[in-house]
Formats: sequence, structure tokens, C-alpha cells
Amino acid sequence: MLWVKAFHIVSMVCWFAALFYLPRLFVYHVDATDALSKDRFCIMERRLYRGIAIPSMIATIVFGVWLITFNPDYYKSAGWLHAKLTLVVLLIGYHHICGAYVKKFAAGTISKSGRFFRIFNELPVLALLAIVILAVVRPF
Repeated sequence: MLWVKAFHIVSMVCWFAALFYLPRLFVYHVDATDALSKDRFCIMERRLYRGIAIPSMIATIVFGVWLITFNPDYYKSAGWLHAKLTLVVLLIGYHHICGAYVKKFAAGTISKSGRFFRIFNELPVLALLAIVILAVVRPF
């Protein structure tokens, strides 16, 4: 179980790293003025999303489900886990919204501002804070 938990944590850290950096790239992309920079940001965003964010998200989910299988009766009644899983579902939605923005940037149809993406960039920080507190403190 400890190996599975370790890999769950490592994959979660990689996933969050991607979710922290991708919206930051969006900020830089919106602020870019020349075509070369915009093209470079499109490549970076696509590679980060497809090469790191998606595999890390999948690994996080697989290892998380695997952890639940070790003691499913306990986890069925663990309120903290239900709250954590709700946040993970919302985070998966955030992940897919990022994917939609990657496509919009590549198509040149983005209409959001740098300020929007600066605020958007803070959402996974709040999710991480809540998820870690729920998993470690287990308040209910």
C-alpha cells in the first residue's frame, strides 16, 4: 500500500505542477506580441498538456482508485474522502478547461485577458490546499 501511496503522491505532484504552469503560460501567451513567441507558446502548452498533465492526471486517478481498493469499507463512510473526491472531480473539470484553452490558443481564437488567466491560475492552489488538508487532517 505504501508504494501505491508514494506513486499516487508523485503523480499528483506532477499533475499539479502542470496545472500551475499551464495557466501561467496562458498569461505569457496572451501578453506576447510577435508571431514567433505565440507559436512557441502554442508548442509549449500542447506539450505540457499532452505530455505531462494528461498522463499525470491518469496516473493520479489510477493510483487513487487503487488505494481505495485496499480498504473500501472504511472509505465508503469517510466524509473527508468524499469531499476530497468532489474536489478532484472539479479539478478534472479544470484540467479539461485548460485543454480547451490550449486548443483555442492554437486556433488563435482566445478572447480572455492576462488578468483573467492570472486569477484562473490561482484556482488549483486553492484545490491543492483543501485536498492536502482533507487527506492529512481528515477533519470529518
